Amino acid sequence: MVVKSFPRVDLAGPEGLLAIGGDLEIPTLQLAYQKGIFPWPTEDFPLLWFAPPYRAILNFSELRIPKRYQRERKKFNFHFKIDQQFSKVIHACAEGLTRNSEGTWITDDIIRSYIKFHEAGYAHSFECYNTAGQLVGGMYGVSLGGMFAGESMFFWESSASKETLIFVCDELKRRGAEWMDIQMMSPLLERFGARDIPRTQFMACLRSTLKAPPLFPLNFSD
Repeated sequence: MVVKSFPRVDLAGPEGLLAIGGDLEIPTLQLAYQKGIFPWPTEDFPLLWFAPPYRAILNFSELRIPKRYQRERKKFNFHFKIDQQFSKVIHACAEGLTRNSEGTWITDDIIRSYIKFHEAGYAHSFECYNTAGQLVGGMYGVSLGGMFAGESMFFWESSASKETLIFVCDELKRRGAEWMDIQMMSPLLERFGARDIPRTQFMACLRSTLKAPPLFPLNFSD
């Protein structure tokens, strides 16, 4: 059954848990992201939905490329595409450790649902390729209106995830976005300038951004 409503985000628990159960159908996912909520499946539990008291975001004006890495990245020769291999990107993200937890929150149900979300025009992949044309890194995320929420990244070659992150920021900024939701902080994103903001501030930013022109028209194709 498609979820018709979620509790108010200010009713979430101290760790951000807001609701338990429900489904991962397209209307439910749309509603969740519009309300500042994201799913986080956990083994041995029903589907969990979170709205943390602090939200990690990356303002593109605050993107900070570490000086040491600025020197290193001159030797890389990656190129990038968008929405060419979404299924492969989400499967690759599911293979590793994510959100600093054992196993992966990217379950088979998440994969199936987000592939459908992608086919409907709401989930997108950013892909990093080496000079041989092989996919070596990437990110997938969700976009509604002017909002983009980065869900997960992966890399199969050194620095491919860092270069993907820089590409994502540049591309979203080019399309008119000013920031991206990264949900939960990671050491890599913190080094690149991400910061936590209170949920009330995040929700105000989200409401404004959802009204902006869409970053990815539903008939988008690169």
